[in-house]
Amino acid sequence: MILIKEASFYQKKEDDKVLCSLCPHNCLISSGNKGICRARLNKEGILYSENYGKISSLGLDPIEKKPLYHFYPGSKILSVGTFGCNFTCDYCQNWQISQEKPPLKKIYPDQLIEMAKKRDTIGIAYTYSEPSIWYEYIRETAEKAKKEGLKNVMVSNGYISKEPLEKLIPYIDAANIDLKSFDNEFYRKLCSGKLVPVLRNIELLYKNDVHIEITTLI
Repeated sequence: MILIKEASFYQKKEDDKVLCSLCPHNCLISSGNKGICRARLNKEGILYSENYGKISSLGLDPIEKKPLYHFYPGSKILSVGTFGCNFTCDYCQNWQISQEKPPLKKIYPDQLIEMAKKRDTIGIAYTYSEPSIWYEYIRETAEKAKKEGLKNVMVSNGYISKEPLEKLIPYIDAANIDLKSFDNEFYRKLCSGKLVPVLRNIELLYKNDVHIEITTLI
């Protein structure tokens, strides 16, 4: 089976271009090219999730390592990540997977869920690189995992458009959002993003009863 899936949240434009609306960048992508995240590819006017089911990192972690200190403390969680990111932070600690394309292995949603169950974890944490650009894989996995009684955790920069986040929230139990700064110029110059969507999404998660904790690197 080929691990490629048509992306959600895009519009077809003239000359086989597409407008991706998954995150606030709203990339206008020509055929044969990718968005800023490097994980969404336009092939002849159809946008595909190029990282669906492709795993760069996998590990069994204490929940506190996510870090979540007030969500099932003392428990274990299966951490999983892919490649790519919709930020280009100058100081990125995981640049090998966020800005480069590392060796990858294929793991389907059902396989990942079985791994989490066999390892006696509370669930799955989508982390390491930016999980929101892995949207199709996370949405499918999280929905199935929730039906199996597992928890879903996102460790994210919070840079996702409102509609995709609202559709994902019913399956997310907890999130740690990396709030880089309260200065929009910091976001613009060092991360190639904006502050306001991140603050909006933190509030949206909180109002929808998702357990949320905030990280700020110092």
